[in-house]
Amino acid sequence: MTVSQRLAELGILLPPVAAPAGAYVPAKTHGDLVYTAGQLPFTAGALPATGKVGDGHGLVSVSDAKGYARQSALNAIAAAADAVGGIDRLTGVVKVTGFVASVPGFSGQPGVINGASELLGEVFGDAGRHARSAVGVAVLPLDSPVEVEVVFSYV
Repeated sequence: MTVSQRLAELGILLPPVAAPAGAYVPAKTHGDLVYTAGQLPFTAGALPATGKVGDGHGLVSVSDAKGYARQSALNAIAAAADAVGGIDRLTGVVKVTGFVASVPGFSGQPGVINGASELLGEVFGDAGRHARSAVGVAVLPLDSPVEVEVVFSYV
């Protein structure tokens, strides 16, 4: 089954590639790899939430942040597919780096970034298994709660 067929089976549509907010490109190829820039959870051109992840009033919940990590990974797939000339040229996932803007003392970054990892597994199957880092940070661009970078293989 191709990646495009798998996306259709899952009922997932690729979003438009987000325009860069600075002096960079959304994704770049090197050899048989494509590296994405950090992807925020833009949906219809806007962030669904801003702020820090944690437990408590006024904070982004872990479950919401996990969904935002999933959306960020979907945005990364779109950027990579655009860079290589089509979704079906992507053959797998090599590495995911996830950043979570979180309050001091929060240590659930891996659970949040599981949102990205789980989506990549759903879309790519065994080829979606990857190495990963999940990092807590003080703040992310545009006050996004999460940001995800992905390295894909392609043909």
